[in-house]
Amino acid sequence: MTTDAPVNADPAELAKFSDLAHRWWDPESEFRPLHQINPLRLAWIEGHVPLAGKRVLDVGCGGGILADSMARKGASVLGIDLAGKALKVAQLHALEAQTKGVEYREVSAEALAAEQPGSFDAITCMEMLEHVPDPSSIVRACHALVKPGGWVFFSTINRNPKSFLFAIVGAEYVLSLLPKGTHEYLKFIRPSELAGHCRAAGLHVADTRGMEYNPITRRYWLSADTSVNYMIATRKT
Repeated sequence: MTTDAPVNADPAELAKFSDLAHRWWDPESEFRPLHQINPLRLAWIEGHVPLAGKRVLDVGCGGGILADSMARKGASVLGIDLAGKALKVAQLHALEAQTKGVEYREVSAEALAAEQPGSFDAITCMEMLEHVPDPSSIVRACHALVKPGGWVFFSTINRNPKSFLFAIVGAEYVLSLLPKGTHEYLKFIRPSELAGHCRAAGLHVADTRGMEYNPITRRYWLSADTSVNYMIATRKT
């Protein structure tokens, strides 16, 4: 990628996920939670916009878990990320699984917005905003990239004592659901803050859902509780 603007990415975050890249598609690895929640978020997205025949962008796609599943629903998917090793894993998986309709590029959302404005029917940006220096810049880029009337979906983690206890202490140190150091509490984003970024960019918040986890049954489900993990569906007006 060639750009004169500073890249909205934290080198330490990119290195962290690149080091784990080879484990993205192991459902029993550190990425097990992503495999387990993927059917839930995929169904939630499809409840707002049927994916078949749509052009979809997955921002911060990592190893391609969501991008691959959206392509299998009939969408034409472009997954973008700045972690090169994770993208290579995503590309290899698509070849091995013979997934049609998905491609991957190492490019920032901001750079792609300058290149392809108003090009996508839907955009997903899941578990990514809490890892970048300026999440509002990503939101603005998504607004620029989506077509008028198109949908943009975000997921991230709320910032409060409960989310610190559940998402960091519980998930990383007690239950070992995630590698230690996956998240930084101060980068968590309150729903009101994310909604504010969306409104400022010209995205209308249409729906919000929380995601909960029972460590005994190891089951995830969607709910109205947005106190820890949550998703927001927005639409370009």
